Amino acid sequence: MYRKLDKILKGEDAVLLTSPHNMRYFSGFTGGEGAVLITNKERLLFTDSRYTEQAERETKNFSVVKWCGLGDLCNAINERGIKTAAIEDDCMTVMELKRLKELAEAEFTGRSAEINKLRMVKEEWELERIAKAEEIGDKAFSHILGYIKEGVSERDIAAELEYFMKRQGADKTSFDTIAISGKKTSMPHGRPDNKKLENGDFITMDFGCVFGGYCSDMTRTVVLGKSDKRQKAIYETVLTAQREGLLAIRSGISGADADKAARAVIERAGYGEYFGHSLGHGVGLLIHELPNLSPKSGIILEENMVVSCEPGIYIPGFGGVRIEDLVCVKGGGCLNFTHSEKNLIEI
Repeated sequence: MYRKLDKILKGEDAVLLTSPHNMRYFSGFTGGEGAVLITNKERLLFTDSRYTEQAERETKNFSVVKWCGLGDLCNAINERGIKTAAIEDDCMTVMELKRLKELAEAEFTGRSAEINKLRMVKEEWELERIAKAEEIGDKAFSHILGYIKEGVSERDIAAELEYFMKRQGADKTSFDTIAISGKKTSMPHGRPDNKKLENGDFITMDFGCVFGGYCSDMTRTVVLGKSDKRQKAIYETVLTAQREGLLAIRSGISGADADKAARAVIERAGYGEYFGHSLGHGVGLLIHELPNLSPKSGIILEENMVVSCEPGIYIPGFGGVRIEDLVCVKGGGCLNFTHSEKNLIEI
């Protein structure tokens, strides 16, 4: 994967990677502690004694260098006469950059956006891992439907989802599980607590897991008991919007146009002010990465990008609905990795 950095090395003497996700992507090292320095002639992985054996096993075409701190990295930069280096400015602290500039005789240029874009189009083996992670999520949703009942707490729902996914082979959760109910569903990222589920509640569950380093993401909203007329109207609006978003997602369309297709449905129904976030985001080694499906996104979707499609309506004092699938962009549309039921489920 490091060969993808050749585009950046045309204008720089070196690329310096310090984020765990990019170190993993471009070198294969999963330890997350250290740094990767790549030039046209050499590939170095710096890590401490806790990870050197692991790094040697996981990486190919990289020299593993045992280091004790930033000074070792800067010495390597100076010894090789590196004068310019691209860095990940979106994850480096002010203090780290200050120390680099003090110790290394090189100019550092922030190139995070360009580096991160190199991960947008997924390889087949990446797609397989994402699909497997989402499959675990589908199984977790089926499982939780039999667990939901009046008196169970939101925290119980979240814990059961997480435990089930790990039992199915997940490495970990891909983010903090959202399991909220009743009026709290008006908060897109509400936190589960000891609130007990009550008859008539909307229950929104947004969850995902990591399999082989790659994330999944899905959201489903259900009703405990019978839904009322307003709940049904809101749910059907979101479901229609989500379907329109899925129909729009394909290679060649901009992130903004995909967002517009779903947002227009919600706006026509009179709920535009209650859909405040973007339609979706890229998913891969990180749960939120490029590309974005938002009103301001100029990124043109390409085949084998993976994005979420998750419109929602959130009405303070009443509640809300979000429905989210994870899809792979294709030439004539998209391949949906999420297979859980989307018609309104009443439990």
